[in-house]
Amino acid sequence: MNCPSTATLHVMRVLKGLRKSLVLALVLGVGLVGTVWAMGSRPPAAGMPASEFSLTDLDGKSHTLDEYRGKIVLLNFWATWCKPCTTEMPAMQTAYDQLREKGFVVLAVNELEDEARVREHIQSHKHTFPVLLDRENKVANQYGVFGLPVSVFIDQAGVVQEYIKGGLLTESKIHDIVNRIQSAKPMNTTALR
Repeated sequence: MNCPSTATLHVMRVLKGLRKSLVLALVLGVGLVGTVWAMGSRPPAAGMPASEFSLTDLDGKSHTLDEYRGKIVLLNFWATWCKPCTTEMPAMQTAYDQLREKGFVVLAVNELEDEARVREHIQSHKHTFPVLLDRENKVANQYGVFGLPVSVFIDQAGVVQEYIKGGLLTESKIHDIVNRIQSAKPMNTTALR
């Protein structure tokens, strides 16, 4: 049997060290990628209480979710660069105009955009529902938003009833969801949905 030379032993130790370093780097890299992709919390499920928040609108007025208790809230996460977001906004406006006297409100939460750009978009499209600015993306993260648009329907008691990621809202879809929420019996505290 031939014994490995000192040089060969040295090369084998170096390769073993490199292999350990590579495995460690891969484990750390996968962990960091997982952290970046999981920037927000888990999306709320139907039946869960909606997370409280406070954001300002384009006029600098503060809004909290709690102040809309007793109303059905459509919390819509959007951006001006998001074509599906801007495509569904006219349906949101029409539903808001038709249903606001019946206790329906739209809160359009803009993610991370310049206030001037948001203001210009809202004014040019003549939207009148409250537009809130999520300047630090905190509320979007709170609601597990990853990708736009996301719409969350919250009932009069502050409970999430519907979480819609992607799919375009239409007037009829909004009306259907609002009608379903309005006609639902209050949750029995001993029953789970």
